[in-house]
Amino acid sequence: MKKMTFKKTAMFAVALFATCSLAKAQEVEVSAGGDLTSSYIWRGQYLGGVSVQPGASVAVAGFSLAAWGSVGFDGGDTKEFDFTVGYGKGGFSVAITDYWFNTADENGDINNYFDYGAHSTAHIFEATAGYDFGPAAIVWNTNFAGTDYKADGDRAYSTYVEASAPFKLGGLDWKAELGLTPWEGIYSNKLNVVNIGLTAGKEIRVTETFAIPAFTKITFNPYEEKCYFVFGISL
Repeated sequence: MKKMTFKKTAMFAVALFATCSLAKAQEVEVSAGGDLTSSYIWRGQYLGGVSVQPGASVAVAGFSLAAWGSVGFDGGDTKEFDFTVGYGKGGFSVAITDYWFNTADENGDINNYFDYGAHSTAHIFEATAGYDFGPAAIVWNTNFAGTDYKADGDRAYSTYVEASAPFKLGGLDWKAELGLTPWEGIYSNKLNVVNIGLTAGKEIRVTETFAIPAFTKITFNPYEEKCYFVFGISL
C-alpha cells in the first residue's frame, strides 16, 4: 500500500515539475477562480445542492495541470477534489483525471486520500480524448482504475461520451450538449442517453468596469427520468 501511495504521489509531483520546467522557456497561462451553483449536476447526475467549486490551472506549450473541487453547503453533499493532467494541440486534446470523493466507508470513517487500494480507494481515474471541430465538439471519457466496479465485482470501465455545440442567440452565449453511456457503469445499466443539456451564459454588470459571469442550465436525464434547472455565477 505504501509503495502504491508513493507511486501515485510521485506521478503528480513529476507532472507538476515538468509543467514548471516548461514554464521557464515558454509562455505560461495561469488561472484561478470558482463557481457558486444552486445545485451540483454532473453528466446528468445530481451530486448535491448549493455548492462552492474552486478551480486553478497552469498551462504551457499545450500541456496543462488543473485542480478542481466541490463542497456543498449540506453536510451530506458530495465533496470532491480532482487533479487533471492534459495536453492539447489544435482541436485535439487528451487528459487523465484523478477524481477523489470525501465519502465514508462501511464503518463510517472518512476515506483516506492516500488510500489507493484496488477495492478500498475513493479515487477514480479517467482517461479522456476529444476533438473540437469549432461548430461542435465531441469527447470520450472512460474510467480505467479506482473504485469503478459492477455489482458482480468486475471492472465497469464506466464511459461517458458527449457531443456539444456552442452558439449565440439573443445576445447570450449558449451551449447544447448530448451525453450517453455505451454500456453498463455508474451512469446507467446499459446503453442510454443520460444527459441532454442547454446552457445560457451572460455577464451581470455590477459597475462600469466590473461584471460577474453567470449562467443558467437545464439538464434532462432520460434514463433516470429526472430534470434539473441550475443557476451559477463565476468569480
